Amino acid sequence: MNLTPADTLTAGTRAKTAPSAAGASTVTPAANPALASPAPMSSPLAAPVVSAGVASVTHLTEKLAEYMSPADLKKVKEAYRFSDEMHLGQVRKSGEPYISHPIAVAEICADWKLDAQAIMAALLHDVMEDQDVKKEELIERFGAPVASLVDGLSKLEKIEFQSQIEAQAENFRKMLLAMASDVRVILIKLADRLHNMRTLDVMAPAKKARIAGETMEVYVPIAHRLGLNNIYRELQDLSFCHLYPLRYRTLSKAVKAARGNRREVVKKILEAVKSTLAMANIHAEVYGREKTLYGIYKKMRSKHLSFSQVLDVYGFRVVVDSFPNCYVALGTLHSLYKPMPGKFKDYIAIRKLNGYQSLHTTLIGPYGTPVEFQIRTQEMHRTAESGVAAHWLYKNGDSNLSDLQQRTHAWLQSLLDIQQQTGDSAEFLEHVKVDLFPDSVYVFTPKSKIIALPRGATAIDFAYSIHTGIGDHTVSVTINNEPASLRTELRNGDIVEIVTDNNSRPSPTWLSFVRTGKARSAIRHHLRTINLPESITLGKQLLAQALTTLGIDPSMEDQLVERLLNESSAKSLDELYADIGIGKRMAALVARHIFGLKGGESASAPIDHNSATELDPVTICGSEGVSVQLAQCCLPIPGDAIIGQLRRDQGLLVHTSDCTLAKRQKGKEPDRWIAVKWGTELNRRFDCRIKLLINNEKGILARVAAEIGESDANITYVGMDEDKEHILHQLRFTIQVKDRVHLAGLLRNVRRVAGVNRILRERS
Repeated sequence: MNLTPADTLTAGTRAKTAPSAAGASTVTPAANPALASPAPMSSPLAAPVVSAGVASVTHLTEKLAEYMSPADLKKVKEAYRFSDEMHLGQVRKSGEPYISHPIAVAEICADWKLDAQAIMAALLHDVMEDQDVKKEELIERFGAPVASLVDGLSKLEKIEFQSQIEAQAENFRKMLLAMASDVRVILIKLADRLHNMRTLDVMAPAKKARIAGETMEVYVPIAHRLGLNNIYRELQDLSFCHLYPLRYRTLSKAVKAARGNRREVVKKILEAVKSTLAMANIHAEVYGREKTLYGIYKKMRSKHLSFSQVLDVYGFRVVVDSFPNCYVALGTLHSLYKPMPGKFKDYIAIRKLNGYQSLHTTLIGPYGTPVEFQIRTQEMHRTAESGVAAHWLYKNGDSNLSDLQQRTHAWLQSLLDIQQQTGDSAEFLEHVKVDLFPDSVYVFTPKSKIIALPRGATAIDFAYSIHTGIGDHTVSVTINNEPASLRTELRNGDIVEIVTDNNSRPSPTWLSFVRTGKARSAIRHHLRTINLPESITLGKQLLAQALTTLGIDPSMEDQLVERLLNESSAKSLDELYADIGIGKRMAALVARHIFGLKGGESASAPIDHNSATELDPVTICGSEGVSVQLAQCCLPIPGDAIIGQLRRDQGLLVHTSDCTLAKRQKGKEPDRWIAVKWGTELNRRFDCRIKLLINNEKGILARVAAEIGESDANITYVGMDEDKEHILHQLRFTIQVKDRVHLAGLLRNVRRVAGVNRILRERS
């Protein structure tokens, strides 16, 4: 390789917009000599720890020569020369030549043994964005696969976005969709972000906090989802270091002090474990490991503990030579120290979503200290440390992928499904973040297939995880052979069976409890498309009223409409109306924008509110479909004073004016509330809850139910609660009535039933 003066460089700082991070702050826990006997089995695929070492082309070449053919190495050298030429004269915030950054990123990728195309893309990943090199030139020089990787890693060209958040969301969407077609994109991006975070110290505090927050929110969960635990832990600690520097330093000092205090305990446990395993003829490597600083901090926060109360700062890892010996070693350890009840997890039989396999057990060690052990094989250890990048050999076609890579590929393909159902970048990113939630529950289909879902997922999430068509037509569910509510949160080991009906459709109320991005995006997509006419009608009515308030004729001039559509990014007027109808856009804000256009002013021009009249209330007939929903907290019925809440992508939600929940939410988002009123033609029944206090006597329930039926009302739910003395009962009914007059007559009739002490309408 022809070396230039920039070839030998100290690992330096990040340039571009998101530079340099924790250079000297090595956040991965320092190895404790007392814990490292024998030496820890650091995976050869692990991300390099920050050090004062040198990131150089020579070092990179040596790494690549270990597994790459001379022909591939020659291509990498060509990519290096081109990158060096393009970045010539460009420096990082630290003052170092910029080429140091691509070399460092390529070195991290080389640790994973990524192929030549990926290493070339790592060296070239900033040339399109920083040096305006066109994709066509990269295709000509290095081939289409390399150019596609670089393009997936580059931010969008300088497009004008309405906000920084929108620009960031759109760039993430581009990267994640590129990742869905080629997982190497995200591996290179994670290596890029890791080096940026390691060298973030030269940045201004505000920028450091922003980049660290973005890393914690997006890149840390992605690394975890792909099983890249070394990077996951280091990015977590680096983000913690820059988000809360004082807490980080304080906790770091406390951990260093604890090392000395606990040295003897750790040494005693190590010697006892090694001796016991040797006596059982189990060949194993045993070593201590220290929790990451962020892991300790998170435990202190979640369990409200002081540092001195966190007893399991240290744990132990036992790496055995075969699968059966994992369980033999477990039994041997349980004979040495007593296990803590409920603290055993078998991630070998049911592996984690990211491919992680290990036995976890917590034992009561010497002096009553809880000690966690992780037991795994060498192969499991490599996968645990490097996930989808372990033994990396990139191939096309699912048949050539490992089991973990196939499951990762399936998850990446689900991103494409979400993309097809989601038009908004911020919404797409929201769905992806939800699916990156690290904790999982594992449930079974009736045919014993394991399905992994985020913690808190419901039966509806399960249905959509099987297939969108099943989710859309779900009517009921049985969990462990017992009927259950669709909003029931699933638990580990549940056996879930979904009952479908071709005439059933998703309900907007599902959005209030579904957990996965796939389910949420599918439901929203259905509400947008199937109920489009209703949403358009409602949106048109809302906008007309908002325009009238500002003194603008609702029949807008063609030229004004065209300008509005150009500036609102809506493709048609119907799309704009639909967005308003489902709550994605605020009618008042759209009207204000039109007012600005009409007056030749900016959209943010001040409005003389003294000249505006009050908005006419929106008329509610109860037959608008899913675009208008009646709130379950207060169940308004005709005759009640009501108010409407415009919710994003969920249309209009109608509350009673005195609803406690509505008052609380209105205080938080006053702009999302509008005046509504009941229409005159109401051809349906409305749910209402009533509560009765009755004597505990024979036949009372039958008499009350009969009287409700005689009053021309339908019962949809009945429940009973006993008081402590068992003298009186509380009966709760959900009934269907026409309006308040109908309800008042029913209450009078039921109150006359013998044994009824009190009856009232139940409010929120």
